[in-house]
Order: sequence, then C-alpha cells, then structure tokens
Amino acid sequence: MLYAIIATDAPQSLENRLASRPAHLERLEQLKSEGRLVLAGPHPAIDSNDPGQAGFSGSLIVAEFASLEQARQWADADPYKAAGVYVDVQVKPFKRVLP
Repeated sequence: MLYAIIATDAPQSLENRLASRPAHLERLEQLKSEGRLVLAGPHPAIDSNDPGQAGFSGSLIVAEFASLEQARQWADADPYKAAGVYVDVQVKPFKRVLP
C-alpha cells in the first residue's frame, strides 16, 4: 500500500538539512531502485523553486510499504529526523487516484 510521509521542518533548520541531505537522498534512492517511490520533495518556505536562505518548511514522500507500521519505522529512521530538521512527521495511508 502507498503511504504519505508529511514532515514539518524546525525553524532555522536549513544548515542541518543541507548537512544531512546526502544520507536522506540515499534512502530515497533505495526506495526508488526498489520501485517503491512515487514522489518525494521539499516544501519551499517561500513561493520559489529555489528558496535560498529562506529554506524549506517540510517535505512530502509518497512510497509503498508493506504496512503503516513499516512506513512509520522508515520515517522515524530518516536522517533529517535524527538531525533535528523534522519537528513533526505524520504517516498516513495514501490512495493514488491520478495519474
């Protein structure tokens, strides 16, 4: 089943985000190579594809997991969470309708 991982960034976390990004992306690449990643990306803190020093307000990942518990475990092990980038992470079942 698909699950949406919706994370909220801590204020002033851009430096930690940038430092942890390679490890974060490595985990996403693993999901992608397994054919389980639907989409992933950050929410810019301002209305721009390149928010610069404004940074990001959070992230969205939609991926396939065997269960809600496995999706939560995967989200809990994210390097952004360990680095204090994420202050809140919600994991919800997701039903893809389009495309």
